[in-house]
Amino acid sequence: MEEKKLDKNTIIGFGLIFLIVVWIMYNSTQTAKKEQAIKEKITRDSIQKAKSTIPQQVLITAKDSTVTDSVKIQKLAGVLGSFAYSATLPSAKDGFTTIQNDLISLKIANKGGYIAEAKLLKFDKYKKNSGELVSLISKNNADLSIALKTADNRILNTKDLFFEPTLTKVGDNQILSMKLKAGENEFLEYKYVLKPNEYMLDFDVRSQGLNKILNTSKPAELEWNLKAYNTEKSVSYENRYAEIHYGYENGKDNYVGQGTDKEETPEKVSFIAYRQHFFTSILLTDKPFETSKLNSASLVKNATIDTVFTKQYKTNVPLAFNNGELDYKMNWYYGPTDYKILSKYEGKNLDRIIQFGWGIFGWINRFIFFPLFGFLSSFIPYGIAIIIFTIIIKLAMSPITFKSFLSQAKMKVLRPEIAELGEKYKKDPMKKQQETMKVYNSAGVNPMAGCIPALIQLPFMYASFQFFPSSIALRQKSFLWAEDLSSFDAIVSWKQNIPFLSTIYGNHISLFAIMAAIAIFFYMKMTSGDNAMAQPQQEGMPDMTKIMKMMIYISPLMMLIFFNQYGSGLSLYNFMSNLITIGIMLVIKKYFIDSEKIHAKIQMNKTKPKVEGKFQKKLREVMEQAEEQKKLGKK
Repeated sequence: MEEKKLDKNTIIGFGLIFLIVVWIMYNSTQTAKKEQAIKEKITRDSIQKAKSTIPQQVLITAKDSTVTDSVKIQKLAGVLGSFAYSATLPSAKDGFTTIQNDLISLKIANKGGYIAEAKLLKFDKYKKNSGELVSLISKNNADLSIALKTADNRILNTKDLFFEPTLTKVGDNQILSMKLKAGENEFLEYKYVLKPNEYMLDFDVRSQGLNKILNTSKPAELEWNLKAYNTEKSVSYENRYAEIHYGYENGKDNYVGQGTDKEETPEKVSFIAYRQHFFTSILLTDKPFETSKLNSASLVKNATIDTVFTKQYKTNVPLAFNNGELDYKMNWYYGPTDYKILSKYEGKNLDRIIQFGWGIFGWINRFIFFPLFGFLSSFIPYGIAIIIFTIIIKLAMSPITFKSFLSQAKMKVLRPEIAELGEKYKKDPMKKQQETMKVYNSAGVNPMAGCIPALIQLPFMYASFQFFPSSIALRQKSFLWAEDLSSFDAIVSWKQNIPFLSTIYGNHISLFAIMAAIAIFFYMKMTSGDNAMAQPQQEGMPDMTKIMKMMIYISPLMMLIFFNQYGSGLSLYNFMSNLITIGIMLVIKKYFIDSEKIHAKIQMNKTKPKVEGKFQKKLREVMEQAEEQKKLGKK
């Protein structure tokens, strides 16, 4: 075979091809480098642009969240122990969660987990349409805290720690869970459940997984503080009815007294109510607190200066651990001190917060006054309802009034005979008394008959002094010149603090109070004078005639001072009550009382044999024994 040899042209061709390939490869490399550089520049520009649009706080958190949290926890653990975890959560800042219905708006604070604002949406402060709603809690006037003792001997107060809020809704119920966390699954929880159209909300306190974190050998201590705001026109009048009321020992109830520093320590407590006259903040528990310490201090030293708060309330109660955990089912009530609302919570005895009076006075208010006035005011304006209410009460009591006035008329007829006996036996008071009783007995007259009807009417009068100040239905209801029947009706007022006068009488003049005092004056003028003159003066005893004449002027003056600071509804009731009584007495005197007929009847009674009553017999025997001892003494 003939071997082929490469010629010169072939060698040159291969050389050119090699150079072209090398050039192409070089250019490709440079192009790739340029493209990579462009891509890198675009990437850098995009990143920089993106960074400029992200908030700095997010960048910092994203940059060192893990490192920072661990560092924070280590630093805070020295102060907060296991609860340092809660301070690193996003909720660890001042903030609030609001829940509300048609009646009440509540703000719950992240810090402390307690209610920081409670606003009543249906009630105006001070006066109607004032533009400011009643707030039982606002501006740090209240707090709730549980003192937790940790296993490493720290005492932590929950009001200083941050809770994590979670708001959900089940049907129409709003459920707010506030958790103070020591870890993802270790926490202390406050759970609030607000229902529609309710002032009462559920409040559960429970812990989970804290049995190893807390020292559970002793109960945790719950402390509840509140400075009661003045919500009414008269701070001194409101302060009179501001107090702590509590239920204890399965159905009993009581209150902490008025004063600068009053304290009670009841056991087995089921509810604690901070009353502000017409509004109340109540903490209730299904599992009674074993012990408690309740403190009330008046903040009104001078009613012209101390106008913001009425009372400082403080409660300390233990929360017992069960198997190392807390579990309490409780309730909050923020709302009006309304008998109709409070009495619907059966078995709670919350209606006892309203001071209707004890014994028969409370019975009259609950079963007569409240239902009757509630019925009338449901379809009649409140001022007219008070007048009709008074007329009904006085007409119902008119038979008693009639008997009382008839007895006075009989005593008046017998007055000349009694006067003769007084003159005849003036040196022998015991004999005079015996003969006087014989005249009464023979005439068929009971000297006590005029007193007994008055005593029967007394509970109704006293009940009215409890009913009207406790009736929130009168709050901000107007009548004639009175803007608010639950407060005084000032026709003249002054700002100057006049010593003694401002304390005793106040800085205003109430017209209804003046009218009530005038009516009392004329009522006493018609009754007291005759009663006093009908009674024979006893030797060694003060002259009742002079005393009763003085009381005709003193009593109206005292009532004028009293009524001037009370609600105008009470003054209106007493004015109408005395006015109606005067009218009834005038009618009785004109149409039913005939002195000549009464005298003739008495004389006829004297001729009839009398059966001595037990009281009269006992009184006669006592007198006879006294007379016998007197004779023996002379011997």
